[in-house]
Amino acid sequence: MQPNVIDLKAFYESPLGHMVTRILRRRVRAVWPDVTNQRVLGFGYATPFLLPFNETAERSVAFMPSRQGVHRWPNAGRNSVALVDGPELPLPDAMMDRVLLVHGLEHEGHARIFLREIWRVMAPEGKLLIIVPNRRGLWARREKYPFGSGSPFSTRQLNILLWESLFAPLQSEAALYFPPSPRRLVLRTASLIEGIGARVRAHAVAGALLVEATKQVYAPTALREVRSAARRRVIYPIGTSTSIEAATSIDSVTSTGTSPRALKIPLTAAQQK
Repeated sequence: MQPNVIDLKAFYESPLGHMVTRILRRRVRAVWPDVTNQRVLGFGYATPFLLPFNETAERSVAFMPSRQGVHRWPNAGRNSVALVDGPELPLPDAMMDRVLLVHGLEHEGHARIFLREIWRVMAPEGKLLIIVPNRRGLWARREKYPFGSGSPFSTRQLNILLWESLFAPLQSEAALYFPPSPRRLVLRTASLIEGIGARVRAHAVAGALLVEATKQVYAPTALREVRSAARRRVIYPIGTSTSIEAATSIDSVTSTGTSPRALKIPLTAAQQK
């Protein structure tokens, strides 16, 4: 079940949500350090991680699915968020340079169809960054938090899904190594635990997976011209009514120009009449 926008907003405004935002925002900026003059789209509930891009990106917009709900973003200035239906994004082809999916893919019943729609609106060689719950992580077992809802993924599952949707995975990371708890001791040590987990790459306990992929645009290949010749039979009278000389179909002609092979086919009694 997908959490509604009220619950998501409340979580990311809580102390635990602030810590999650700080950690994931740092990871997102490490993957995309420079988005100058690029168009960035966030889908799902990506607004906590899009804010730093507003300063340098050509434009930064957020789409929230209709079953989740929507709220205004950013708080100051012109609104840059819209309520959309996931499989049908109101954008022209090849418009966005960067797409960030957070709390989106794990709630899609038709993930391949959804990713193909993302593929459609991305520019050639555009970059996609997906943040999803880790199937083996601790956060996937806590349903009261956003990373405990929806269908979690393993890195292998996500890579296969991306390849099947015409994306090429580039790199994968894990985050949220600290336990999903709002206790002060956990929050005070979260940054330390996160640093240790990143160094030893303890993906088995990480709460979230981050996978970056690029849009694959395959060049059209020229189809070989296939000549399909209908079989035909040419009958030549030889001078008697009991036999004919027939030529085989033209597909027996070789590329060297060899003429059709002639066969002598006797007529049956019925054909003679």
